[in-house]
Amino acid sequence: MPGKLVHFEIAAGDIDRAESFWSSVFGWQFSRDQMPGFDYRLVRTGEHQGGGLYQHDDRDGHLKVYFDTDDIEASAEKVRVGGGEAADTQPIPHVGWWADCKDTEGNAFGIFQPDESVTS
Repeated sequence: MPGKLVHFEIAAGDIDRAESFWSSVFGWQFSRDQMPGFDYRLVRTGEHQGGGLYQHDDRDGHLKVYFDTDDIEASAEKVRVGGGEAADTQPIPHVGWWADCKDTEGNAFGIFQPDESVTS
């Protein structure tokens, strides 16, 4: 469903500490080794919904959310026409497409279109 929150990301200064925190609060169980060469830990929070946890020293103290779309290029263009910002779409092999965006108030968010046929 377009506009549905489907993914979130948590940047952590200490990824193990952050995983322990979120696991203790909600009972989340993170999976590892989803992205070769990058420690990106995934959690499933509902049907077609989940998040990722990753190490990053430059954090702004906010979670990043991603909204579902049926047509990522059209949605990115709507963001731009509406006065926001949308970066070029990026592939997630065997998962889909995503793009970083900002609304008219400077709030960061992402858009995501599932597509298992994406290879690179």
